[in-house]
Amino acid sequence: MGICDMCGKEDELYRTEIEGSVIRVCKNCARYGKVLSEVKKMSPVKLKKIQHKAEPEVVPLIVFDYAQKIKKKRQSLQMQQEEFAKQINEKVSLIHNIETGHAKPSIALARKIERFLKITLIEEYEEQQTNKKEEKSDVMTIGDLIKSKLK
Repeated sequence: MGICDMCGKEDELYRTEIEGSVIRVCKNCARYGKVLSEVKKMSPVKLKKIQHKAEPEVVPLIVFDYAQKIKKKRQSLQMQQEEFAKQINEKVSLIHNIETGHAKPSIALARKIERFLKITLIEEYEEQQTNKKEEKSDVMTIGDLIKSKLK
């Protein structure tokens, strides 16, 4: 059993020469060429399909109001941007852009700022993955190609 290279039907396959090309086709499509041999059947052991359970993927996200939180906490510690930047080994311009909302810190930088200021900038977001029912294969057959050319 396999999928016909011409029509996409799942059936017993035959190695067939059709217009100079050797392809694997079903019995119905084999009539368009010269059958060379039957494609060997797979072993009787059935291959089990691996089913992945939709486990939520945890994604770290920067909080929406990161700029205000950073600026407010820095000011409460009575630190200037220059001093703060020096303490966390970053450029003053970067700190200024982050505090004004013109730049979003990377996850690594946000963690560094979190540790220094003792605030929360990163939230864990669970992204649910959906199991889609298996639909027709995305494999394009020769028959699909011909049909698309005829349209």
